[in-house]
Amino acid sequence: MLLKDKVVAISGAASARGIGLATARLFASQGASVAILDLDASSSSQAAGTLGGGGHIGLACDVADKHACERAVAAIIDKFGHIDVLINNAGITQPLKTMGITPEDWRRVLDVNLSGVLYLSQAVVPHMRERKSGAIVCMSSVSAQRGGGVFGGPHYSAAKAGVLGLAKAMARELGPDNIRVNCVTPGLIQTDITGGKLTEAMRADILKGIPLNRLGDAGDVANAFLFLASDLSSYITGAVIDVNGGMLIH
Repeated sequence: MLLKDKVVAISGAASARGIGLATARLFASQGASVAILDLDASSSSQAAGTLGGGGHIGLACDVADKHACERAVAAIIDKFGHIDVLINNAGITQPLKTMGITPEDWRRVLDVNLSGVLYLSQAVVPHMRERKSGAIVCMSSVSAQRGGGVFGGPHYSAAKAGVLGLAKAMARELGPDNIRVNCVTPGLIQTDITGGKLTEAMRADILKGIPLNRLGDAGDVANAFLFLASDLSSYITGAVIDVNGGMLIH
């Protein structure tokens, strides 16, 4: 039980085939009490109900809304008494080219993918500082490292690159408080975001660039989150863990 007696908040975790819910299920199986955060309270509560074991909750939280993040964190602390781990997983993408990105597209993608990481982290950091303990793990993307992906536009790459810089800066700042901050950078993972959009021809072409010769699934990313959330990584902060089958070997 790597997370026995730990309380974990996971954003963007209500989607049935998403990385967030796969992570929630894995964490619950490792002894954690899980708070699922997503836009819709009903969907979040239903997702929490699938985790088994009881004691899990689902809450509405738009991570692009700073006050919503503060309310969600307060509700988790009120329920469980503390928060040990924050998984900044919520994100959106758009398959646009540079000239097709409108100001509204730009703001929305950066608000959810980057500002949301800041706002939810800001909401939980004072509590973690008071306890002198905490782990924050942020979802970035291989798109940030290679300059684009399959489904995300340049604004998505920019947001996810921003997550890398933000997380490293927070790791440096918060280390003296015994708060670790790390990132996961998935490659192409089979989720609802990619479902139905990936043709067999696209799949075959992508696999040519993946040494492990398969696409990732949500569980692959959840395992990396578990490592960074647990005491197995107690001396790791400011790190970036690639989960891409070798798509990007530095």
